[in-house]
Amino acid sequence: MTAMPPPRATMKDVAALAGVSPKTVSNVVTGTTTVSDETRRKVEAAMGQLDFVPNLSARGLRKGRSGIIAVALPDLATAFSAELMHRIVDAAHERGLAVQIEETAVDPERERELVSRARAHLVDGLILNPIRLEDSVLRYADRLPPLVVLGEVEQNRADHVRIDSRRAAAEVARHVLARGARRIAVIGADDDPAFATATSRLRLEGVHDALREAGIPRDTALEVNPMPWSMTGGARGVETLFRRGVAFDAIIAFTDSLALGALHALHDHGVRVPHDVVVTGFDDVEFSRYTSPALTTVAFDRRAFADAALALLESRMDDRTAPPRGLTLSHQLLERASTEGSPAGYRP
Repeated sequence: MTAMPPPRATMKDVAALAGVSPKTVSNVVTGTTTVSDETRRKVEAAMGQLDFVPNLSARGLRKGRSGIIAVALPDLATAFSAELMHRIVDAAHERGLAVQIEETAVDPERERELVSRARAHLVDGLILNPIRLEDSVLRYADRLPPLVVLGEVEQNRADHVRIDSRRAAAEVARHVLARGARRIAVIGADDDPAFATATSRLRLEGVHDALREAGIPRDTALEVNPMPWSMTGGARGVETLFRRGVAFDAIIAFTDSLALGALHALHDHGVRVPHDVVVTGFDDVEFSRYTSPALTTVAFDRRAFADAALALLESRMDDRTAPPRGLTLSHQLLERASTEGSPAGYRP
């Protein structure tokens, strides 16, 4: 005959063993009220001894919430997405939230599915990073669930966290211009409404801003947009420049992954960085510090980015009627070896 498992420990059992009230145990579990370190240790020790597992889902459902949020990024394979998602999940767990992760790619149907789940109360809120407004659920949704938008898509329907990509790209371009570059190739550049993402448009506008200031005309032969924005795409972008037979003395890549692929392709063709061509990236992912040479790039605090998004989302879940808010976080240009000195230039 199979023995019956022991009954599941309750909050009252934990309270009795720890010598505190059930309310104190609840405060320790939920973190809603501060308790002393000594009391917390007693409660946690009793929970461990009794193998107590709090039923947070039932607690959340009584409040009309699941305790789960969904986060959707366009491409989870990139180093930037991995580092940002890590920060979001870490910050969410500190707030007692579980995270459902999704990849939207360029498929607007995936965004619509997430919105449907939120409306059905399967998740409490969404953090989305749409690549452009034309394809996003933001464009047509009349009644959005609690939602925070990340990135460059300009809209006024939902809370928004971004950095100033146009200004950052202009700073990068001014930096390579100050190094003596005049033929600046741009990998990730696109302003074609049929294909361009919000990021590519804004960062390209920033480069054009700096070129106009320097009196240098735009040359579309120096602009390529290999998709996806991966290391392979960066290498393909450089190969495209070689096939076009254009001269260039700088490459501004719109992500570090694109820049790493560009560095590889330049090396394969015997083009020296930074002696012949200076190269920059964007995002300051971990590997950018360990490329050879180390990559000049745009950095911002991803933990601050995650905290800002979650703070806005929690505020929106508490108050659906407040007007949308937008936060623009600071960034900085990190100058490294890939832009040291004055480039001699590549000539076909």
